[in-house]
Amino acid sequence: MWQTTMVKIVRHLVDDVAETTYDDGRLEETVAVSAQLLLNEIDFEQTYTINLDTISISPDPTTSNAMDESFITIVSLKAACILVSSELKSNSLTALRVVDGPSTIDNREVIAGLKIIQADICGRLEHSIMQYKAGISPAGQAILSPYSPGSDTVRRIDLDGRTGYFE
Repeated sequence: MWQTTMVKIVRHLVDDVAETTYDDGRLEETVAVSAQLLLNEIDFEQTYTINLDTISISPDPTTSNAMDESFITIVSLKAACILVSSELKSNSLTALRVVDGPSTIDNREVIAGLKIIQADICGRLEHSIMQYKAGISPAGQAILSPYSPGSDTVRRIDLDGRTGYFE
């Protein structure tokens, strides 16, 4: 049932909750394409098979016994980033300013708004990918893990020769 869950998430990300802009088929295809693109970038814990001919993802990442929250989130953000980028491109081709005497028609501000939305969604995607690749752990945890010697205190020496500890 990934189609239901992930399509609903993408609809909320691109603000199409009323289902007026995109049909389910296009969103399902965009989710599948996003998953395929991400398989080359991220090594997910689960091995997924994406079939773009039949628009399928297997195993289903949304099943209750094997819910893969990271896969769902990252793929949904990627799909939303693709859709918003597509909207930005389409609207960029029609952005214009018409001045006729005292009247002005300017729809270039739509592009500025879409750029902000695209930067937000695609930025969240990059942040999520970075968190996933880092193991969703604080920076430096791999170096100073709870099991490495000296992780509870770090000894420092000042340039003046004074020593001390950070905890």
